[in-house]
Amino acid sequence: MTTEKKNKPLPTASTDKDEASGDIKIPFTEHLEELRKRLIICLSATGIGFLICYGFKERLFQLLIRPLVKVMKKGETLIYTGLPEAFFTYLKAAFIGGLILATPVILYQFWMFVVPGLYDREKRLLFPIVCLSSFFFAAGGFFGYFIAFPVGFEFFLSFATDNIRPMLTMKEYLAFSAKMLLAFGVIFELPLVIIFLVKLGVVTVPFLTKNRKYMIALAFIVGAILTPPDVVSQTMMAVPMLVLYEVGVIGAKIVVRKKDKEKNAEKDAPEDAQDEASPKAGEQHDAP
Repeated sequence: MTTEKKNKPLPTASTDKDEASGDIKIPFTEHLEELRKRLIICLSATGIGFLICYGFKERLFQLLIRPLVKVMKKGETLIYTGLPEAFFTYLKAAFIGGLILATPVILYQFWMFVVPGLYDREKRLLFPIVCLSSFFFAAGGFFGYFIAFPVGFEFFLSFATDNIRPMLTMKEYLAFSAKMLLAFGVIFELPLVIIFLVKLGVVTVPFLTKNRKYMIALAFIVGAILTPPDVVSQTMMAVPMLVLYEVGVIGAKIVVRKKDKEKNAEKDAPEDAQDEASPKAGEQHDAP
């Protein structure tokens, strides 16, 4: 009778191994160093994008104010009330443009930082989520720029009379337009949030459909908070929220059906695995 001795590997100083799962644990300091590296790359990309956009700062600002210019009367223009106001407004517009140009790099760095700690299934899900979230955010910005802005600006300027003329400043317009575009971009992420919550089991599809009336009230409340205190702007944000809510519910139903199919497939899988494993077990018993 012979016995075999297995040499137990010695742990290294740089990494620790989890005996239960067999995964190698990376020290926390290495995570911080990796995060620092990714942040530096993102900031550098944003800085380069800012320098590029600063060379076209006037064109960028003209593009941003185009929805307002289309509804303004002849002779009306934007003004600035302080000496450095125009300069800093152009700086902010160039920074926003640089951030948009750097978005692909930022998303890529985020992907590279998160991927090593995910399982294969989670890796397959993360990339579509990042792409879809970027798409919905951009869709929200386009909706605000091409649809909500013209309607809202025309409504606001309709209060002007022969004795009352609007005096719009560059600083106020940039702050208002940037806030609104960001708000519409965030609102358009609602379908992904709903699908994600359903997938985690936080909420269910019957719960979402049953409480639809509360969502209607919540949509108008959020619209009142994020937009100026007028019915038109509030409605322009609340209606897309309700449509996106229904899109999220439909997507959640598809996810639930797919999840049920996977569960049914897993229930049938062990029986087939046992049938395939039984000949191997017999071979082991016959071996000397």
